[in-house]
Amino acid sequence: MDKEEKFRVLTDDGKEIECDILLTFDLEETNKHYVVYTDNTVDKDGNTNVYASCYVKVEGKDNVNKLTAIETEKEWKIIDIILKKAEEQINGN
Repeated sequence: MDKEEKFRVLTDDGKEIECDILLTFDLEETNKHYVVYTDNTVDKDGNTNVYASCYVKVEGKDNVNKLTAIETEKEWKIIDIILKKAEEQINGN
């Protein structure tokens, strides 16, 4: 990714959090758009929390997208493969 991309999300308790986009991609077989992102928090083991969601453009609003849940195990498996390939490219493997 050439430029740093960010977006904001609202948590269930109404708190606004800024997230960094790590990767976006489309899957023809699901006809969906996906985003992998982080809020730069870390878990108890010191690993950065990374999330994945589907997104859809909100009609009539520029640069506004709605995040939706990933629905199937098949989608998660495909996302896992894509993330592993991206990690290999980053690590030079």
